[in-house]
Amino acid sequence: MGDRPTSRLTALVALVWLGALGACATPPKDPLARAEFERTNDPLEPMNRTIFEFNQYLDRYLIKPVSLGYLHILPQFARDSIRNFLHNLGEPVIFANDMMQGEWEAANLTAGRFIINSSFGIGGVFDIAGQTGLERQTGDFGQTLYAWGSPEGPYLVLPIFGPSNPRDAIGMGVDGVMDPFGYLAGDYEVGTTATISRMSASGIDLRSRNIDTLDDIQRNAIDFYAEMRSLYRQHRASELRHGRPAPPPDINIMNEPGSQP
Repeated sequence: MGDRPTSRLTALVALVWLGALGACATPPKDPLARAEFERTNDPLEPMNRTIFEFNQYLDRYLIKPVSLGYLHILPQFARDSIRNFLHNLGEPVIFANDMMQGEWEAANLTAGRFIINSSFGIGGVFDIAGQTGLERQTGDFGQTLYAWGSPEGPYLVLPIFGPSNPRDAIGMGVDGVMDPFGYLAGDYEVGTTATISRMSASGIDLRSRNIDTLDDIQRNAIDFYAEMRSLYRQHRASELRHGRPAPPPDINIMNEPGSQP
C-alpha cells in the first residue's frame, strides 16, 4: 500500500511531546498573571512561538505566494469546483466521526450530501446538496475524543499545520488512517502522492480564501501570535459543540467566595 504521511504525523506528534517536556514556561507566581497563564492554556509558549515564526516564514515565502498565484490563475468557478471536490472526499470521515459522537442528524446530512454530490455533482465537483439546503457538517476525530471526554491538553503549534493541541493532533493522524480514499489511492500505489497533493491543495485553497483577513489581523494585532491563538481556540470551541451555544457558567463556581459577580 506504500508509506502513508499519517504515520509520519504520529511520529511528529511524539517528537513534539518529547521536546515539549523541556520547553514548558514556568507558571508565574502573581495571582493575576497566573490566572491569565491558565486561561490561555499555553505552557509551551516559548516552543510554540518558535514554531509559529517558522510557519510565518514558510507562509511568507512559499504558501502565500502560491495561494496568490492560485487566485490569479484560476477563475472563481474553477476554485469552487476544486473546493467542492476536496470537501466531498472528506465526507466519509465526517460521517464516521459524527456517528461515533452520536450526532445522528449531522451524520444523516453528511451521508445525504455524499450520495447526492457523488452521483449528481460529478464526484463532488458541484455542491448540488448544498444548493438544496443540505449544509456541510463538521466531524473529526479530535472532536470525537472531545465528545468522549478526553482533555485537550495544552495549546500546541505544529510545524506547517499550525494551531492545535495534543488531542487534535492525534485526531488528525487517526482521521488520516480512517480515510477510505487514502486506501483506495494506496491500492493504485499512489497513496503518498495523492495524500500530499490533497493536503497541499486543501491548504492552498484555505489560505487563498483568507489572505485579506489574515493580513488585516496581522496589521492590527499588537501580538499576532496571541491573536491567532485566541481566534483559533474560539473557533475550535464552536466546532467542538457543532455550533451550539456555549453552556452557561456554573452557578456554584460563580457563588464561591472571592468570585466576581
